[in-house]
Amino acid sequence: MYTIPRLIRPQIIHRLQTTSKAVIIYGPRQVGKTTLVMNLLKEISNNPLIVTADEKKYIDVFSSKDLSIIKSLVSGYDTIFLDEAQRIPDIDIAIKLIIDQMPGLKVIVTGSSSLDLANQVSEPLTGRAWFYNLYPISISELRQIKNDFEINDQLEDRLIYGSYPELWAYESNRDKQKYLQTIRSAYLYKDILNLADIKHTAKLEDLLKLLAFQIGSEVSLNELATSLQISKETVDRYINLLEKSFIVFRRKGFSRNLRKEVTKMDKIYFYDLGIRNVLIDNLKSIQNRDDLGKLWENFLMVERKKHMDYTDKLYSAYFWRTYTGAEIDYVEEQDGILSGFEFKYQSKGKKAPATFLTTYANSQFFEISKDNYLQFIA
Repeated sequence: MYTIPRLIRPQIIHRLQTTSKAVIIYGPRQVGKTTLVMNLLKEISNNPLIVTADEKKYIDVFSSKDLSIIKSLVSGYDTIFLDEAQRIPDIDIAIKLIIDQMPGLKVIVTGSSSLDLANQVSEPLTGRAWFYNLYPISISELRQIKNDFEINDQLEDRLIYGSYPELWAYESNRDKQKYLQTIRSAYLYKDILNLADIKHTAKLEDLLKLLAFQIGSEVSLNELATSLQISKETVDRYINLLEKSFIVFRRKGFSRNLRKEVTKMDKIYFYDLGIRNVLIDNLKSIQNRDDLGKLWENFLMVERKKHMDYTDKLYSAYFWRTYTGAEIDYVEEQDGILSGFEFKYQSKGKKAPATFLTTYANSQFFEISKDNYLQFIA
């Protein structure tokens, strides 16, 4: 098994070497956050303290809100690494105390859910921390060690089994399937169930299954609530929790002309297609499934997100649809330029809807197929 370089590593090292702020790395479980930090500690630290946040002795210290107790633990170290910090109550206050009162001590924090899921952001860290997201392996990262032929040759694997780092250790599809099933059963909901007040745990997976079938479509909270026999407000809360645990993300409708453009419902995509596919028990090859268009759209959505986030671009992302039926899969606004993208696995020579070009005269439009997708996502 080879090592896949993570694109945010140089940025994190630069922040730790040039500023006194904490570095907080978010991302789903099993995407390599701990591996990344353990690797970079070799470069930036002579004497790190590595804290596993599920050990009671550490939970007691960092949730004490007592600077003297915290100092008694971290004294003598040049770097502290808090792994899966969302498990520690009020960890944001402890980080604030360290940053404000212990200058010179580098702080690195990882979390498989946003800290506000655990702490309701009782003491915001804005101004005291740099925040980064680490995702399943991106095509941009693969391109550092593989050529385009090799990436294209493995495209079906990415669409079916996703991009969790450990997948590269398995040769057989059966082993990949078992690994994804393990994530589904052991890791996927762990933070949500531990940290949030969930009354209907079975509904959470039922909701995810419904969302998995609806990628690429606008999602009605009312319809989901009716199907699950829970309230619309509960559905919305569960989706928010799934977002904070980096399982799904939303895209809103784009509009500057509210009378004819649809904006009320969001589209929801998965951070990893392997997770999406194992949730609906469908890991069949692309030749034997009827949802290739949905897989392609989700794949491009999340890979574009990885690429833009890792390259630190400022942008806004949407979909676009009118009440008369004209639509564009993905609309991106960057540096004042509006670009529309239509996703087709096989190129169809798709043209921009006339309504879009008329309404947004200076916009651009592109069709993204398997012939040109690497230019879009890597």
